Amino acid sequence: MQATRKVITRAVWSLSLVSMFTDVAGEMLYPIMPVYLRSIGFTALMLGILEGLAELVAGLGKGYFGSLSDHFGKRLVFVRVGYALSALSKPLQAFSVLPAWMFVCRTADRVGKGIRTGARDALLSAESTPETKGRVFGFHRGLDTLGAVIGPCIALVFLAYRPNQYHQLFLLAFLPGVMAVVLLFTVGEKKLPVASRKPPYSLRKFFGFAVHADPVYKKIVGAFIVFSLVNSSDYFLLLKAAEAQVPTAIIIWMYIFYNVFYAGLSYPLGHLGDRVGLKKVLVAGLFVFAAVYAGFTMELNISGYFVLFAVYGCYAAATDGVSKALVSGVLKKEDSATGLGAFAAFQSIGALAAGLITGALWSGFGLWVAFGVIAVVAASVATYLAFALPNDASQH
Repeated sequence: MQATRKVITRAVWSLSLVSMFTDVAGEMLYPIMPVYLRSIGFTALMLGILEGLAELVAGLGKGYFGSLSDHFGKRLVFVRVGYALSALSKPLQAFSVLPAWMFVCRTADRVGKGIRTGARDALLSAESTPETKGRVFGFHRGLDTLGAVIGPCIALVFLAYRPNQYHQLFLLAFLPGVMAVVLLFTVGEKKLPVASRKPPYSLRKFFGFAVHADPVYKKIVGAFIVFSLVNSSDYFLLLKAAEAQVPTAIIIWMYIFYNVFYAGLSYPLGHLGDRVGLKKVLVAGLFVFAAVYAGFTMELNISGYFVLFAVYGCYAAATDGVSKALVSGVLKKEDSATGLGAFAAFQSIGALAAGLITGALWSGFGLWVAFGVIAVVAASVATYLAFALPNDASQH
């Protein structure tokens, strides 16, 4: 326990709890948003555009505000503003059913994510050493994902007693968001050196950073850009279960089950990465992802879907925090927010294309082809990283 206390500092605890409460707020709404938006007039195309634009805004914001954080040598102001904006966006959805208003609220939430992500991950990186990065980022990801377990459970209980009272749920989601913002004031900030007073962010400099970065960083980012093009929304996996006539309530429980494994394994797999190498855990996680999508091409019963969602949680735990830990280890301290923000940005931008690619393959050629292509590309990316990255990449 003594070693754990030294690794998981007060700042790591606070930032992890902030992420957890924010995810409670967001995931309270996640399972019901498609149903609610359809009820107020959103078509499937409008839903796709809404999520695509939201991810694009978040992606560009991660690079922009991460660069600004490094430029000014400040972290907490970006983290606080970002979480506060996301907290405010939840109750605002209760004040109008106009599609344009929902676009505004969803965009505000994603702008908040863009503002905070690079700076927050840089704070986490600063609280770790090369030997503890897997545990620090894994612990943060575990508590963050615990919010994705708690949130849907709260929504299920609330809607059981107040069916279809979505506006009240939007207002209720404000409470954990406020708790997250309040917790941020328990986090201190060390004075950072401002590296050469970098000029403000521009798209040219954003892409230029990746081009001129450390070779290992470029290999990781390049591989994840390819992977992000097939790493489509979890909605497609949930849709596969729905098409197999699995009841909606059971599908929500499958989503919760996935997040239980994701949350529970994030720290242990991060710890494993610190011991045996982050690269090995990351590569194994990507192979698991490929196996899950191959499994979803089969005809399954409800138990089979639960197993696959559990294994899918293992993939997420082995890659999300671990990939950030790996990237942070090859960045200079003064570039950490820019580099981590850019890494997240490229993945978010790729997610926009992933939805379109997966949807087009599914519509044109069927689910087997869509999920088969995803599995093959993911396995290819895993193989590339296994051979292209040095075993001590995080300490390169």
